[in-house]
Amino acid sequence: MTSAHELWNTDERKALRDTVAAFTTREIVPNLAAWEDAGELPRDLHVKAAELGLLELGFPEKAGGAGDFVDVAVVHEQIVLSGGSTGVTSALFTHSIGVPHIAAAGDPWQIDEFVRPVLAGRRIASLGVTEPEAGSDVGAITTRAVRDGDEYVVDGAKTYITSGTRADLVTTAVRTGGDGHRGISLLVVETDRPGFAVTSRLRKMGWLCSDTAELSFAGVRVPARNLVGFEGTGFAQIMQRFESERLIMSVQAVATAERSLALTRRWALDRRTFGAPLADRQVVRHKLAEMARQVAVAKTYVRDVTARWSAGEDVGPEIAMAKNTAVAACDTVVNEAVQIHGGMGYMRESEVERHYRDSRILGIGGGTTEIMNELVARDLLDRPERGVRS
Repeated sequence: MTSAHELWNTDERKALRDTVAAFTTREIVPNLAAWEDAGELPRDLHVKAAELGLLELGFPEKAGGAGDFVDVAVVHEQIVLSGGSTGVTSALFTHSIGVPHIAAAGDPWQIDEFVRPVLAGRRIASLGVTEPEAGSDVGAITTRAVRDGDEYVVDGAKTYITSGTRADLVTTAVRTGGDGHRGISLLVVETDRPGFAVTSRLRKMGWLCSDTAELSFAGVRVPARNLVGFEGTGFAQIMQRFESERLIMSVQAVATAERSLALTRRWALDRRTFGAPLADRQVVRHKLAEMARQVAVAKTYVRDVTARWSAGEDVGPEIAMAKNTAVAACDTVVNEAVQIHGGMGYMRESEVERHYRDSRILGIGGGTTEIMNELVARDLLDRPERGVRS
């Protein structure tokens, strides 16, 4: 059996890392501060990523995709390790939550119309689920789509939508039936349709280069052929994608912690106070040791769970634990990184400052830390015969 370490370090994935590292160093790092000031990524970055084959990873071949989920995770990890940020990955790879449902449904017209142009970097896709009055409770959404002949008429609002200000299409959770999750469907809404509007560009603590929007739908007419799958299946489609999203956020958290540790190690060796490097101080040495321990533990566990999930194992509770483990390690490491950097760690010119503010979303997005604990508790208490799986 291939170990998790071997799975992440095949010759092909080492070559992929080299490609991503070069792309990050050349295209991302020199421009990142300017993109944060602008509040968004340039559209041509999507095209450049697509030309390297990065956007197609993890999608089925019939939809123009290649590779698998571990390839996707490697790309996210390496961008951060090479000096990029999770803000960049969240915006550049929004399609990974925006169009997988369409690819999985398998409608040839929808794949040609929506998925292939997105994987080629020519169009940007978002996922519209969260609403002002319905956050984690997906079954409570109120945005409604009413069938009118060969069209649906959509009314409602969405918020916290990643890449929402730049999106060409939004895979939107709408209510086509009654109350609860059985009444939810997914509908692709092109953003140039009359009645669609970006009502607010949201300002955030972190992920400054990743645009986030509040959207409104006022009598938006959408062709019925834009329905993804069948009516009433939207909730199940959304839930099926949550596990991969949580694993990616786990990978992002570990990569952020690992990069912050590397930056802090270098700083501690180079920075001199009272005539000696910071690394000579026992308190700093012990902080670095604890940071390294937490990174190693989280990385090992996240990779193991990712490998098992990729192999088809039912590891839902372990994914929740992996996310919380990675986020906890990241929180500790970025905090200590800023502390050891001192005043420089508080400056925008310091990379650890960016990781500090960017990392805060990781315990919220994709399911909060508290929801992850509830998933673990439910499995532990409802099915005690399974015990703590390893």
